[in-house]
Amino acid sequence: MYTHSTKVRVRYGETDQMGYVYYGNYAEYYEVARVEMLRSLGMDYASMESSGVMMPVLELNCKYIKPALYDQEITIKTTIQDLPGVRIHFKYELFNQAEELINIGTTTLVFVDMVKNRPCSPPENFMEKLKVFFN
Repeated sequence: MYTHSTKVRVRYGETDQMGYVYYGNYAEYYEVARVEMLRSLGMDYASMESSGVMMPVLELNCKYIKPALYDQEITIKTTIQDLPGVRIHFKYELFNQAEELINIGTTTLVFVDMVKNRPCSPPENFMEKLKVFFN
């Protein structure tokens, strides 16, 4: 299992009239957390795409527990529980500054060969970096 945490600060434009983070923005928070997790492994979307593999989102689930508020610093804990195959599953837990769980979610992404436009195995260098956390 591999877990990584990152922080984001809620910007005014991400909130609704009540001062709560607009529900659609959580998908963007998940993406920020995913990108930072990959970066922590020495990977990034740009290098993966330049090697011919893209990772579109196949599924997103989101459960709202408490609202995130303007100017709060949110901690996003991202976990990969299983080694990926053609698909990779991410689990997210969002905490407010009081360390209260405010949101949980999951995304499933699929590795796609950009030339064939078909699902494929993850890049070998990505798997090498990830395998050390699953032995």
